[in-house]
Order: sequence, then C-alpha cells, then structure tokens
Amino acid sequence: MSTAQETSVQESPVRHGTTFDALRTQLQEAATAFADGPDALEGILLGIVDDVDRAVREPLEVFPVCHHSPASAVAMARRLREKQPKVVYLELCEDMAPLLTELRNCRLPVAVQAFASEVDGFPAEWAPLSVVAPITEASAEYQAIAYALDTPGVELVLVDRSSDHVFQWQADDDAAQSAGEPADPDAPPAAEAEAALHGDAVGVEIGDLRPRFAELEEHLLHHGRVRHWSEWWHQYVELPLGDSDHDTYRQVMLLIGSLFRRLAPGDPARVRVDEDRERHMWTRMREHLAASGTDPADCLYVCGAFHAASRVAEFGVHGADTFEISAPSASTWQYGLIPSSHAAIEAQFGLAAGSVSIAATQWAKNLKRTRIRPFRLAGQAGTEKAAKPRKAAPAPVAPEPASDSAADMLSGFLRRPPVLDRLDEAELLGWSVEIVRAARRNGYLASTADAIAVFETSILLAGMRDRAKPTPYDFQDAAITCIEKDTVPGRRDVRRLVEIMMGGDRIGQVGYDALPPLARDVHDRLAPLGLRLQQRGVQRALLDMASRPELEKCSDVLWMLRHLMPQGTARPIMGERRLGERPIQESWDLALGTHQRALIELGYEGVSIEQVLEQRLRRTAYGPQATTATVLQAVEDATLYLRSRRLADELGTRALEILATERSVDGAPEVLRRVRRLLAHYRTSEPVLPAWIESFAKTGYAHYCTLLPTAFTDEDATVRQVAAMLGFLFSMEGLALSLGCDRTQLELAFAQSHPQEPAKVALLWAARVHLGQLSRTELRARCDELLGNPLVVPAYPRYLSGFLHALEPVPQLADFVVEAVSNAFARLPDPVLLPWLPTLITTLRSDGAELAPLLIREAGRIFPGRLAALDTWVPPWLDQPAVTAVAPARGRAAALLTAHPQTCDAVAALLGCGGTWTAPAPARAGAALVTRHPDTAQALEALLAARQR
Repeated sequence: MSTAQETSVQESPVRHGTTFDALRTQLQEAATAFADGPDALEGILLGIVDDVDRAVREPLEVFPVCHHSPASAVAMARRLREKQPKVVYLELCEDMAPLLTELRNCRLPVAVQAFASEVDGFPAEWAPLSVVAPITEASAEYQAIAYALDTPGVELVLVDRSSDHVFQWQADDDAAQSAGEPADPDAPPAAEAEAALHGDAVGVEIGDLRPRFAELEEHLLHHGRVRHWSEWWHQYVELPLGDSDHDTYRQVMLLIGSLFRRLAPGDPARVRVDEDRERHMWTRMREHLAASGTDPADCLYVCGAFHAASRVAEFGVHGADTFEISAPSASTWQYGLIPSSHAAIEAQFGLAAGSVSIAATQWAKNLKRTRIRPFRLAGQAGTEKAAKPRKAAPAPVAPEPASDSAADMLSGFLRRPPVLDRLDEAELLGWSVEIVRAARRNGYLASTADAIAVFETSILLAGMRDRAKPTPYDFQDAAITCIEKDTVPGRRDVRRLVEIMMGGDRIGQVGYDALPPLARDVHDRLAPLGLRLQQRGVQRALLDMASRPELEKCSDVLWMLRHLMPQGTARPIMGERRLGERPIQESWDLALGTHQRALIELGYEGVSIEQVLEQRLRRTAYGPQATTATVLQAVEDATLYLRSRRLADELGTRALEILATERSVDGAPEVLRRVRRLLAHYRTSEPVLPAWIESFAKTGYAHYCTLLPTAFTDEDATVRQVAAMLGFLFSMEGLALSLGCDRTQLELAFAQSHPQEPAKVALLWAARVHLGQLSRTELRARCDELLGNPLVVPAYPRYLSGFLHALEPVPQLADFVVEAVSNAFARLPDPVLLPWLPTLITTLRSDGAELAPLLIREAGRIFPGRLAALDTWVPPWLDQPAVTAVAPARGRAAALLTAHPQTCDAVAALLGCGGTWTAPAPARAGAALVTRHPDTAQALEALLAARQR
C-alpha cells in the first residue's frame, strides 16, 4: 500500500465473533496453503472480508452497482420494491438533478449533459467543457431515478461531485503533475473519436467496475478464455448474479469492488481522486440527513461497487465530517439532454463492441425469468414494457433486518460450483438462421449449410471454453468463422451483423418538450415544411418561394443552420445564397434528427439562432487569430444571413482596424475577393457606400502601395498574393483617388519595385502596361527576346506563370497571355515544355480557378471554331502587314502638298518639329514626313480622284 493510502485510509481491525468469521478462517487457511509468504496474501484476503463486513453493517444501506449491468438493474428494481426507501442517494453529478425529470420526455438511451462554452477559472484551451452521464433502460441508475420520480414522498438526492468540480480536480491534478507528481488516470480524458453522439464530452458513469491492475485483468481474461473485459463480466458476473437474492448480490459486488480496489496500483493521484469523491459523497449525505432528520434505515445509497468498498475515515453516517468542498468556479454551466447510443457508450467507456446491446437483451431475459416488474417513468416513449407477472399472493412486508443480522452469503456462493445453464437449442438455432438471413441480405453467399455450421461451431467453441451454453460472444466468433470469407461484399461485416441481430445500436431521442428554447424555436420555424424533423435520417425539403412566400423564412433558418451546424445537417441541393439575390426555389437535404445533439448544444449558446450566429461572428472578428480576410467574411455572413447593417458596419470597422496593423500580404487574395463582392453589393443595393468601406478602400490603397516593393522581393510572398495586391490597387484606384488618395504613391511603389523572380518580373511588366509605362509592342519584344536567349528559355514557363496571375489585376491582357502561351507551345523544346505542363495545370486549378474562364473565353475568340479551318489559320499576332521600303511620295496628292506646304508645316509644328516647307532639305520637316509616310498622301489622292469622278 502506498504512503498516501496509509495516511488517508483507516483500516478496520479484524473483528471476531461476527458474520464472516467462517469466511475469514477459510481464507486464512487458503493463504497458508497456496502462498509462500502468507502475510501479504492473508492481509489482502482478510482486508476484502473486512471491507464487505464494514459496508454490510453500515446503518445507511449501501447498494453497489456496475454501470449498464442488467444484473444490477434487476437487483435494484427488486430491492426498491422490497425496501421502499424514502430517500435515494445516487452517485451522479449533483448539479444534474433538476434535469432528471425531463427523462420522461425522451426515448432511451440519452445522456444528461452539462456544458460550458465560456470558461472562467480553467485554461482557455479546455473550452468548451462538457460532461455527460449516459442512461439506458438496463441500468440501475435509471431504475432508481424512475422509482424516486414516480413514487410520492420519495426524494432523490445526487451526491457526487458537480460538473464544475470534475474539471476543478483535473486542474488540481495538472498542477500536481507540473510539480512532479504523476498524472491522475481517472481525470477527464478526451473522448474517443468513435463516440460520435458524445463527442469530446467527459463521460461520467455509476460504477466503473474494472480492474485497474493490468496484470490482474490479463490473468482473468486468459484463464476465463475470453477476449475482452465485457465478455468476462457477462460470463462470470452477469449470468451468476442475474437471478440471485439481494444479500448474495450485494456481498458479491462488494467483494469484487474491494478486490479490484486493493489490487489497484498505488498511484497517489488516482487514490486521492477516488477517496475525495467518496468523502464528497458521504459529506453530502450526512448534510442531508442532518437537515432533513431522515432515519438512515429509510435511505438507500446507490454507488459503484468500487466506491461501496471504501476505506476512508469519512465512510458511513457516523464518519468524521472534516472534508471541505470547494466553491464552484465562475464558469456558466448549461444543462440539457442529448441523444446517446449503445455504440457511443461502448466507445467512450472502453467496452467491447455490441456489449451494451447484449446487456439490453440480457435485461429482457432476466425480467422474463425472474418476473420482476421494473420501474419506468410515466409517459416515457421508447422504453420496453415488461411483461405482466403472473398473479401471485403478495409477499408479506417484513421489517428490515438490522445490518448486524445479515447472513453470510459469500461463503456459500464461493464454495458453490458454477451452475451449468443447459443449452437452449431453440434460441441458438434461431440465432443461426437469423444471421444467415441477414448475411444473404448483405451480399454474402450464405446457405442453410452455413446455419448448421454456425450452430455446431458455437457449441464447439463453448465447450472449448468450458461453457455449457454458448454466449453471444461465442456465437459471434462462430458466425465470423463460418460465414465471413476473404472480402466483405457490403457495408457491414459479419461481426456488425451479429451486433445488429442482438439488439443493434439503439439511438435515443430527446423529446420536443425536453429541448432547449433554441431547438424548439428551430422546429417551430421549420414547421411549414411539413417534415418530421425529429426523425433520424435524411429528408428532402422542397421550397418554392414563388408560390409560397412564407417559405422564405424557412430558407433563412436553413442557411443559418448550414452555417452553424455540422456538415450534413442542412445541405442545399438546389439554390444558393449570394449578396443582393433573393431565393426563388430551393431544395434541401435535412438531418436534424441525426444531429440532434449539435442542435441541443447550440441552444446552450443562446435563445435563437440569430443570437448565436451574431455571437460567433463577433467572436471570430475580435479573436486573437482574426485577420482582415476572416473579418470581411464575417461582414459578408452578417449581411447574407442576418441582413444586419448595424452588425456589418461594426465588423467592417473592425476589418479596417486589422488591415492597418497587418504587415504581411498572406490574406491579400481573400481580401480582394471579398471586398470586391461587398463593394458591388453596396453599389447596387445602397444609395451611398457605407463609411467603413470607403475608409477601407482609402486605407487599403495606401497600405498596399507601402507593402508592394517589399512583396515583389520577398521570397515568402507568392505571385498570387502580389497579383491580388495589384488587383486591389487597380480596381480600387478610382474610388481611392476620389476619396483623396494620391496616384504618386502608386508610381513611387512601382519605381521602387525590383523583383528578381521571373514570375514576379512578368507580373511587374503586365502592371506597367496597365499604367502606360510599357507598350504592348515593347512587352512582345521582351518575350521574343526571352525565347531567343538559350540561357533564359528554361525559365520562360515561370514568366508565363506570372502572366497568368497578371490576369487578376490586368484582365485586358488576356489576348496577350493567349499569345504568349501559344508561342511557348510553338517554340519551347519538349524537355522544357513537358515538365512545365503539370505546373501550369495545378496553377490554374489551385490559384487561378477564377482566371481560367477568362483565358478560355479569350482563346475561344482567337482560335478557329472548326478543325478544318485550323490548317489555314494564321494567328492574329503573326498576321501583320509586311513592312516595305519607304518610297518617295508620288502623284497629284504629293504635288498638292508640295504646292501648299502650310498644312504639312502645321502638322510638323504640332509634332514638335521645326522648319518650314521652303527651308533647305535638312529642315523640311513636313516634306520629310510625307516622304517617310506616303500612305497619307496616297489616301488623299484616292479621295480627290473619287470626288473628281
């Protein structure tokens, strides 16, 4: 035993002359006979008997249970009808008590949940906090809850630590671990990914009865010839205790709990958590007894067998009352019921797949065999009704015997050989036929011979494992062996088919009356659709707003749910929502019943989906990771879904603040795309632009002008990001200049830009063409020069990538980009062209998806539309008139211009050339123009000739 255990655990001395003296003597003899050093073994065995004796003698009856155990549920129902206690103390989070009455509005299994979206007093990365306590019909806690809630004069008191204390103790354990102590294994772990209905919630269960000593569990599984702990429990505990009497059940469960407790590793942190939970529960019970004056003999304490065998000093109603319970944190907790399932319970608590379904089947068998009438909440849907027992004489109600007079049932139970349950051939044969039928429905080539093989193999496996009757686990192994071949033809394998046949994965449902206000509001607002929204599965909703305008409000709700809920809850099939557009017809796939848990947790954040959406948009905009692009997205969502000009202006101002502080261009493409869309919306739907977007255009113009030279030379800035900056500057230039910006900022930014990367160089050239600093002829000459330089040819595709991205800021260069790409395909050698083609395709797909239509449309305009015309087609950039030698102007037009030189002198003066027509030859500017450009004179001559005719 560890030091912590020795200091905090008060060992009870061995008492002679008590109920279990005979058992103690037998265990002492066994320890002497089978152990080399009997002291340690004798101490453990006698300590177990002391734990049982102590719990049995407690004036307040301790009822040990195991979570989701049919034997515990049957024993609980039987004991409640016999004892009829006035107070039931239940090991469950004390803050969940007000919610238990809502169970009657649900279909089991469901889980009671405590949820905190905003935390105060805990690490921020823990948010949101969630605690769930799953409840099934085949569980002792449900029997206790149903009895207490539907029996007049009975009080139900939850005594376990609150949800807030669950995380308080986790925080204390983390602090102890940082100080050098080991971590607490019982601390709330992250849930398994498979627990879909419970998500990342911390699971709380009554009676986590499982060996904490790995070697012990391995020993039990090996000698029990089973694969999983759930199978061992079913074979060696559930079946023997299924129809046992109350004293036998109680003492055996206490024995198991004490055994697992004493053989657990001496982890101080784990021991501290267990004992603090026990002190907490006994403190709450003593407080209630003192306040209510209830006789402990009229009470029943329902807890896990592990805690029922407690050895802390505060154990019992007469224990030391020294445990101080800390105050809850300032976190705001919300409470509700969420749907659960057998698979979610199994995944979250580490049970074997199908074990909860098998337990439900065993529960029905126990009820039929023992004829015990279970408790069931009045008006609850989906709970199986027990068959009415045969009419029998009522048992006489005898006074409860004192704890000291309890008989020793352990000695007889431990000496009694296992009862061999005879083979139920009809049941096994029915299983075999049913699994073959299910296998054939799922694509397996199964036949009657396979049913016979499964039947015989189940018996064979049970015999090899020393079982007279095959268990569902034996039958499952036999079915897999005989039916499943190399491949699985359908979605389900044989193991899953057996689980479904044994009861399936039952999924609970929270009724309308137990839903939070937000969930009920969603159901009410979607009522015009005429669908059964609580039904699981996908349902198709058709909205024709043209003929039924009232459905437009349903459309608004569905779009907000799509934004807030997990993917698949509300999926649009036809229709979309864009700024400035009104819906006409829409089609949706709805699965609100499947995602009921997410809808319920949404109700913890507000009373309407509009309020939740507004809170989330603000949280995104004012979060530490907010960027200009994300805030602009929030502005767009506020306009699109909430149609709130107030919120949009507030978030737009926030986007302006973040833009002024950003020093990178990572979000430039997204900023450009969203601000263009918002600007187009406001220009078409508002009489004047909002003040924030005008300031955004003005600030963004100056901001990107400042960052442009650095972005051209920064290796971390991609070509797409620089192109987006140029797109913002060129598209917002008119608005920015009208608001007082100076174009000199842009000119200085280009003068300071000296990129080295080929793609950015090409992007700079395209931008200068837009500014008029570079002509197309000069740009074409530079590209020809690149293609003519063998040293630059391998890098030419990178220049083309820059031209492709240049379509964002300079879309009018689309024809030139088509020309450049065509020249590349015509002139680049294959070793350069072929490796570049995948890069071109991936660039257009990832970074230029919106540019590809522009490029394709321009190519379709330039290239011929028919294949036959391709042979004679000449590219327009090659179809240029031939340049001939300049000949002197001849004809009457030239003579006319010579006779009247004033016209030529005026044109020459306009072009900045001096001299007159009569001046000497070097100064005859007008004549020189006529000589170098005779076309004008010839055209004039043709015009004059036509007039003379």
